[in-house]
Amino acid sequence: MFELLIVFVILGLLAGIVAPRFIERQSRSVRQAAQAQIELIAKALDQYRFDTGHYPDPGHGLAALSQRPDGVRGWRGPYLTRPVPPDPWGRPYRYQRPGNGAPAFEVRSLGADGLEGGQGDDADLAAR
Repeated sequence: MFELLIVFVILGLLAGIVAPRFIERQSRSVRQAAQAQIELIAKALDQYRFDTGHYPDPGHGLAALSQRPDGVRGWRGPYLTRPVPPDPWGRPYRYQRPGNGAPAFEVRSLGADGLEGGQGDDADLAAR
């Protein structure tokens, strides 16, 4: 019985050491996947602009990368082979065209918490 207790203590210590590192690597991988998706979407947006002379209207959104919007001349897509997937946390990427001297567009994920701002895993990811 005493040997079994020692085994459980050792397993508990190992789990205490290994689990945080595993969780950290997993969350880093999820953030890297989100950033890679955002960069791919940004390149598709640039190709859309190259063909049409402008970025998609916010009303058309990112769907304009996989389906031709009505009334858009020069569209040579689809620019993505599939519709834009949700971010790794299951929420849609945000697309906007701020204008007034701001970057031409912004594609953004709100991170793990789904709220603006944040730090660590909760920090927003964006491409402009």
